[in-house]
Amino acid sequence: MPANKKSEEKTLTLADPKTQARWFTRVREAHQTETTEDYVELIADLIDVQKEARASDLAKRLGVSHPTVTKMLSRLQDEGYVESRPYRSIFLTDKGRALAKTCKERHQIVLDFLIRLGVDPETAEFDAEGIEHHISAQTLKIMREFKS
Repeated sequence: MPANKKSEEKTLTLADPKTQARWFTRVREAHQTETTEDYVELIADLIDVQKEARASDLAKRLGVSHPTVTKMLSRLQDEGYVESRPYRSIFLTDKGRALAKTCKERHQIVLDFLIRLGVDPETAEFDAEGIEHHISAQTLKIMREFKS
């Protein structure tokens, strides 16, 4: 191997086990709240645009079955995020509206940041949807303050 090629190689190192475990724990925790956040944010959007949110709309827009939505709505109701009655629209509680507001703000910060970096709006929207659930408060603050 040429000498200059060797100097360009990087040695793989691992973080210490406790640090790495903390990172993976944080990711698992984010995955646990991700679905709740997606549902609550979509319910808020549907209410804002269509004046109501229905299980059939959620199923269609999330690409899941109606029974999946029904199960999730039951969980969201148990956790105090939504109120729903048979054959009626879905309503956000104060707790649900607060979570939706936080999620929308976080999404918008990430989206605006990606667009300022030069990412096209469609790709930025797609990427922001994933990033928003895993971003730290510190990184979000820096993104919010970033000026191109």
